[in-house]
Amino acid sequence: MFKKEEDAQKAVDGLNNRWYNGQPIYAELSPVTDFREACCRQHETSECTRGGYCNFLHVKAASRECRHSLGVDTYGKGRHVAGGGSRRRDRSPRHRRRN
Repeated sequence: MFKKEEDAQKAVDGLNNRWYNGQPIYAELSPVTDFREACCRQHETSECTRGGYCNFLHVKAASRECRHSLGVDTYGKGRHVAGGGSRRRDRSPRHRRRN
């Protein structure tokens, strides 16, 4: 997320001058401010018949392994807490801090 719209536009312009896997990248800014409202409710219940012609987002959830490798934990639907991979995970008694 960008604080200034100008910075977001610079990022889009930079991406539009790049290629991935031999294909040009086409990026654009989205006017959506609340992505929960932009999601297709019919897709969430597997009832959307419009497919690629639907004007709403068809969101695919990331796998547990993907979220873990990114250090993102999911609590409930749509709420993400970042930074989960930065703490030490060793639970042995000799490594615990004593207060």
